[in-house]
Amino acid sequence: MKKKVVIGMSGGVDSSVAAIILQKQGYEVIGLFMRNWDSSINNDYLGNPNLNNSICPQEVDYNDALAVCQKLNIPLHRVDFVKEYWDYVFTYFLDELKKGRTPNPDIMCNKYIKFDYFIKEAEKLGADYIATGHYARVLNGNLLKGIDNNKDQSYFLSEVKREKFKNVLFPIGDMTKEEVRKIASEYDLVTAKKKDSTGICFIGERNFKEFLKNYLPSQPGDVIDIDTMKRVGEHQGLMYYTIGQRKGLNIGGNKDKMFVVGKNLDKNILYVSFKTDNEYLKSDSCLVTDLNFLSDERPTKAKAKFRYRQPDVDVTIEYLNNNQLIVHYNNVIAVTPGQACVIYQGDLVIAGGIIEEVRKNDKKLWYLL
Repeated sequence: MKKKVVIGMSGGVDSSVAAIILQKQGYEVIGLFMRNWDSSINNDYLGNPNLNNSICPQEVDYNDALAVCQKLNIPLHRVDFVKEYWDYVFTYFLDELKKGRTPNPDIMCNKYIKFDYFIKEAEKLGADYIATGHYARVLNGNLLKGIDNNKDQSYFLSEVKREKFKNVLFPIGDMTKEEVRKIASEYDLVTAKKKDSTGICFIGERNFKEFLKNYLPSQPGDVIDIDTMKRVGEHQGLMYYTIGQRKGLNIGGNKDKMFVVGKNLDKNILYVSFKTDNEYLKSDSCLVTDLNFLSDERPTKAKAKFRYRQPDVDVTIEYLNNNQLIVHYNNVIAVTPGQACVIYQGDLVIAGGIIEEVRKNDKKLWYLL
């Protein structure tokens, strides 16, 4: 008997090609489309020139997934995780924003939805394995980077419990995006030239500020030049800004001329600097909490990634007893509370956690929350 694989079909090119690879490998493939957000709520995607406004983006994705499955002769099931997404992902996202931090909802979506509720649904369909279109690899139960450095998504999988990868397949983890697009074109799939999804996981492309106003009231406050401690403008709410941000600030006529370097939640102050190479964006260590270990290895010298698009950084690790660690490094730019810190040894993912404090010279930076 063929082994049965239930694959998450997102309506994108990556999951489409992953399904093709699984078929070639001889599996019985079943598609499962997740509806995790009610797109009729706050439908501010309307009027977005980049989107087909005659139908909500979520339904476009479902129709594309259905077209691919029909072409490959794969059954497609549809499941609704709207409540679960709200309870475990979106609520977390809002709570972190209220604290002035910069959360990563995609990481929590993987932890609670794609590699928990999705797995349970796949088991109902008799799955021997589950699969997704992530650019990552699993070897002997360990999580590894995908071979395409530009698309590697192991960072987003860092909070998934290790045991969840036992029966997980990542069919395109050893492929490049270019190779994936080529296969999709050869099969003449509707997703072959489809743009990669952007925006908040499953919520999609929206006007971020307008969208958040539906859930968090704007609280304007002072913008302070940290070098002179003088007021230079008014911000629209600390939740809209992240450390290191330069573009899109539109504060006091100083567009694209300042960097966000800190926040004071109690006083509702946004700190900025006009210096291109300013010391306020640099730190040398951070406290990482809520650790999720994905390997038995415990290196003291390793690599770390503090943001998805950031290059790996050489670090020294100090392990603490309470499921925390301190990561030491040399003058890294814009390490930010609320973001994930992921530890690597080569391609092997050692652990992931949430950045709780950012420090310099062993002291918490006073202008960071």
